[in-house]
Amino acid sequence: MKVVVVGDVGLDVVAQHDEPIVYGGDSRAAVTVTGGGAGANTALWLQDRGAETTLVARVGDDAGGRLLRHELETAGVRCVFAVDPATATCCVVVLVDAKGQRTMLPDRGANKRFCPDDVPTTCLEGADHLHLSGYVLLDPSSRAGGLAALARAKRMGLTTSVDPQAAALLTDPRAFLADVQGVDLLLPNADELRALTGSSEPEAARQLLDTVGSVAVTFGLEGAAWIDGDGIVTAPAKSVPCVDSTGAGDAFNAGFLTAWLQGASPAVALDHGAELGAKAVSRIGAQP
Repeated sequence: MKVVVVGDVGLDVVAQHDEPIVYGGDSRAAVTVTGGGAGANTALWLQDRGAETTLVARVGDDAGGRLLRHELETAGVRCVFAVDPATATCCVVVLVDAKGQRTMLPDRGANKRFCPDDVPTTCLEGADHLHLSGYVLLDPSSRAGGLAALARAKRMGLTTSVDPQAAALLTDPRAFLADVQGVDLLLPNADELRALTGSSEPEAARQLLDTVGSVAVTFGLEGAAWIDGDGIVTAPAKSVPCVDSTGAGDAFNAGFLTAWLQGASPAVALDHGAELGAKAVSRIGAQP
């Protein structure tokens, strides 16, 4: 099973704070620096699940970019990185409260300049599937690169999936759905489903089936659902303490995809996704 992931890679500065943030003052926190970026997160979880994974991204010509490449390659991920001489590698400040819920302050850095030339046809040769992080499409400066990746994958016979990634950035749902027309699988969470359809109910995902082949929606503690032309299949979430919710959806994507691509039923694939999502929230950081 060979999967190509196109998406962001960056450094996460995770600050856990038990007390409310004091704006204009000091708030004590436990700070950890880890690898991050939705594309890198999913690529590492895919690799952890036994997929042969390639990550296509753009980094800066800096220590952060070199460190991230080293860590990813050490974990077995093949890195096809464009190196940007003018822009720093992505960095995200992640604020995690006492309940494990995260607030992110992202600087996409070099990822903002991702372009069609960053997706060489050779990186898709022999692959079975392409997964695209929606951040690439939702930023006008990198959208062309995301569209090129999807078009080349389709032309070469790969199946495709897209995670919309950020409900707050889905300000033009019609344009986004036009961009993902013909994708085999859409992987929104409940907020992203609402942004695209006006409702977060699983039934609302049926509206998307004229655009994509199927939909797998995550609902946090309420579990997940698969929606296609044959109906709706649901699965419960795993009950674990939430330490840090960063990257839970990226991990779910990897668990779901590795099962689905090997022919598992929707119910089994949802369960695999829930399992990895639970592992992600039970630790600090978004990666295995």
